[in-house]
Amino acid sequence: MTKTKGLLVMDVDSTLILEEGIDILGEKAGVGAKVADITERAMRGELDFEAALRERVGLLKGLPESIFDDVLAEIHFTPGAKELVDELHTRGIKVGLVSGGFHETVDVLADRLGIDYVQANRLEVDNGQLTGRVLGFIVTKSVKLQKLQDWAVENDLAMSQTIAMGDGANDL
Repeated sequence: MTKTKGLLVMDVDSTLILEEGIDILGEKAGVGAKVADITERAMRGELDFEAALRERVGLLKGLPESIFDDVLAEIHFTPGAKELVDELHTRGIKVGLVSGGFHETVDVLADRLGIDYVQANRLEVDNGQLTGRVLGFIVTKSVKLQKLQDWAVENDLAMSQTIAMGDGANDL
């Protein structure tokens, strides 16, 4: 087995993909402008990410679980994303995703690209509908850092052999 030569860990929304998944969910719930405003303020660091996420998820209560198929149909990879992942894999570099978004979409995107690691939030579903709550812990910037460190240790990599990529305050 060839030794892993490096690790790229990246955000998903507005980094790996062009869109913000939660904003698409907000549009589907009829509260798109409100969700987008909260997202924008959280990305600028004006709001606590965890509180902002809980508030936005609360607005999604009652959406059918099948909504994720609709969301995935509206998501586009950032140009060059697939080529980047393929090239990194060719060079022995693993790729991980750490997202304040949701496993319900991020896992599908990761599978499409052959991503090595994924950490995201999970939405609670009851009787086929979103409850407006997040299950378990929320992926914050400290969780993103911890996953970068964990995956580096797992692959016997120094931090100098890693790259972190993101677009907002939750990625610092």
